[in-house]
Amino acid sequence: MNIDAVLSPLELPALARRDLRGTACVVFDVLRATSSFVTALHNGAAAVIPVGEISEAVARRRQQPEVLLAGERGGVRIRAAQADGVDFDFGNSPREFTPEKVRGRTIVATTTNGTRALRACANAPTVLAASFLNLAATARQLQKLAPAKVVLVGAGTGNGVALEDVLAAGALADLLTGDLSDAAATARRAWAASRTDLHATVAGSQNARRLLALPELQADVKLCVQRDVFNIAVAMAADGSLRRVD
Repeated sequence: MNIDAVLSPLELPALARRDLRGTACVVFDVLRATSSFVTALHNGAAAVIPVGEISEAVARRRQQPEVLLAGERGGVRIRAAQADGVDFDFGNSPREFTPEKVRGRTIVATTTNGTRALRACANAPTVLAASFLNLAATARQLQKLAPAKVVLVGAGTGNGVALEDVLAAGALADLLTGDLSDAAATARRAWAASRTDLHATVAGSQNARRLLALPELQADVKLCVQRDVFNIAVAMAADGSLRRVD
């Protein structure tokens, strides 16, 4: 197994043009999209459909009134003024996706970086959404599938690298056996240097500082760096939706 890493959002257009046959892409947006998607699916959501733009999510709601909408811009839940009069049901906090709210429901989600990263991997036969919350289950799914190549994809922050995504990619690389590219090896070294106090390291990241400045979102940082809370992998189906794999 060859293990590569794409850690900057600026690399996503090139990733979308790659020949990804025989490749499994694993997308991380630890703070907070993939953490939220994993949580929602663990708590009984039927599917999460990632879309790139607010307008796409609103169009889905109008076609399918039963779907729930989730999304953020600037870390804050999308409101009617931003979405042609439609208030989104959820923001992007994993704590919002409780079993009572999501069980059996389909969620259409748009976030600043996470959904864009997932869509950049659409040509790969296997696309997994991962977080610290389901890291071991993701590793087991990759070991079961045994792809020729794995690409660890960090969603990033804006157009920059996100420290928390690099650390999660490195933690997953540490669980896999294979030949690491320089990018993947760099992520694994970063993980090795921070694993003894992961929360403190992540709390100093750009994304975490932004969340910690908002009292209602502070708890998300600690939650999203918990390890292996859920025993599910999350995979993209042929229709582009994300679904749980037990």
